[in-house]
Amino acid sequence: MTRFDGGPLSRRGVLGLAGALGAGASLGVLSAANAFPGFAKGAVSGSGDDVPICRVSDTSTADPKGAPRHLRFAYNGTGICMAAVPVALHRGYFAKHNLDVEFLQLAGTTDQMLQALATDKADAGASMLLNWLKPLEQGIDVKLTTGLHGGCTRLFARKGSGISDITGLKGGTIGVSSISGTPRNFFAILLSDNGINPETEVQWREFPADLLATVLQRGEIQAIADADPAAWFTQHRSNGDLVEIASNLSGDYANLSCCTLGVRTSLWTGDPAAVVALSNAVRDAAIHVAASPDDAAEVFSKYTPKVPVADLAAMLRSHTHHHHPAGAALRQEVVKITSDLKRAAIIKKSTDPEKLANRVVVDLPT
Repeated sequence: MTRFDGGPLSRRGVLGLAGALGAGASLGVLSAANAFPGFAKGAVSGSGDDVPICRVSDTSTADPKGAPRHLRFAYNGTGICMAAVPVALHRGYFAKHNLDVEFLQLAGTTDQMLQALATDKADAGASMLLNWLKPLEQGIDVKLTTGLHGGCTRLFARKGSGISDITGLKGGTIGVSSISGTPRNFFAILLSDNGINPETEVQWREFPADLLATVLQRGEIQAIADADPAAWFTQHRSNGDLVEIASNLSGDYANLSCCTLGVRTSLWTGDPAAVVALSNAVRDAAIHVAASPDDAAEVFSKYTPKVPVADLAAMLRSHTHHHHPAGAALRQEVVKITSDLKRAAIIKKSTDPEKLANRVVVDLPT
């Protein structure tokens, strides 16, 4: 557990956040429990070689005269698509909104993150919206405050395979690193949109992310579906052999959110000002990522020291970090995505998308 209180961040704190963000040098997303075995077992001190935090002197959402509001932020390895979070730390957006943010490492699944929020073990978390909607449909009591960006999920086929778009995968096999992950869920939607039943007219096979390119070359699968940074590196290390045939910026999804920020319901009902402050801090940081991807990549490179900053910046430019809807706009997106997940047989046919969106999305006071 690493404590960030607006003061300097120690070298050990940098390692702790690297674990929390799950950014690996070559494999992309890693579990902190594997990357830094001692991290999840105790607190990391604030002593050691310090990395300064830039403070922004601007109007704060929270009371600038009061003590910083302490919030517990859960992470389970969200990688570069969550670059706004370290940017919020290093460029002073948490401090600007008078927040004392403590990162709690959860090495498990999205369900575990949502359970931590629902049971008051954490106050907030951020991850991929497609993975949140099924647990929310099943009754997990968490509120969504804002989308954070679009993009970061990609589908590849081999050059010369004859597969130029997703319709070419009918009757084929798609490799994924998780059968229940966002890439599988999203491309199930896209297959359905193109008249292909994702349950009966394609097969899905799960492999470790670093083996997907190998099994594709062997012909065991016809395509790879994965998320950045692993997806980006898989393609760019293929020497031009892999061609992107679709992404979660394809079609209607070009203007929709990929990731979202959620909070425990009791925080929303008991301290909405803290929720507004946190949401605004992360959204301010997302605006910074969109406007200054090179600087954001420099910030994030602290957690991926073997990855060139230029590659990180290129990834960030390919996402839509300027897109962060809230309130009615976010509800509309949740309705759209829930409806699509119903068609792909991931959400129950009996679920009403509008009722679900109205239940889980809150309106932030202005």
